[in-house]
Amino acid sequence: MTVHAHPDDEASKGAPTLARYSAEGCTTVLVCCTGGEEGDLQNPALRLPGQPFHGLDSVGERQLLAQVRPQELAQSAAVIGFDHVEMLGFRDSGMPDSEANTHPESFHMAPIDEAVDRLVALVRTHRPDVLITYGDEQSGYPHPDHLRVHEISVLAYDRAADPLHRPDLGSVHEVSKLYYSVWSRDRMLAVHEALLAKHGRSPFDEGWFERPGHDDRITTRIDVTDFLWARTGALRAHATQVDPEELFWFGLDEAELAIAYPTEDWVLAASRVKPAEVGAIEHDLLAGTRWENVSRAS
Repeated sequence: MTVHAHPDDEASKGAPTLARYSAEGCTTVLVCCTGGEEGDLQNPALRLPGQPFHGLDSVGERQLLAQVRPQELAQSAAVIGFDHVEMLGFRDSGMPDSEANTHPESFHMAPIDEAVDRLVALVRTHRPDVLITYGDEQSGYPHPDHLRVHEISVLAYDRAADPLHRPDLGSVHEVSKLYYSVWSRDRMLAVHEALLAKHGRSPFDEGWFERPGHDDRITTRIDVTDFLWARTGALRAHATQVDPEELFWFGLDEAELAIAYPTEDWVLAASRVKPAEVGAIEHDLLAGTRWENVSRAS
């Protein structure tokens, strides 16, 4: 089970990893916490004559986006191979310090216990071995909804396993492992250099390089060489949110990306199974949970 803030986050964060596990026969569940109501139209081609956003004012554009984005999410999830898509039911909170932060239906304004319990109910229903969420260090992109995704996921990991917590939400379930997504400076540098070599330019300016890297925290690297198509296809499914001409997304093809950086990286934040050897890098999110190898930590 992977928890995301908005439609399109599932495409840019972990799509190849989830596609790989889906191809292996694992049941995969996407939880999307908001509807992305505050997203802007990022694809200028959709404003051209004959396209759906041509001639719309800002109000009409936002109304149409609200209708279209769930359809894009469904298409993206189908590309990746998710078995289930669950909407947590909150409204997009918008960027930091925006007026949308105070909308009474926003994820940012929701009582924390209410949001956690919605996720606990889903964990107890789907009973995943692995829960994937955003990391605890988000200073590089402190979006209110991303911060809240982390907060509720960590609490749900514990509360879903607590027999005293809300028995009306279903039978208790212990998720074996909790993972954080991670910002890898090494990956950014590799993609940056490959873009310069191919195009002579790159969208990664000094602002990107000033972001704190988390490479020293990486515990798990998943080889996604054969599954980078999931990232491409899922991103293109979000046609309103992704400019198909943007180097940031599509400056390298899948073969070039695989050469530049063939893995997706994760941080094992908590585990209820026997841990890997200290200092060893995992290459499987399900390590320690598969078949006869399961061994609960003491």
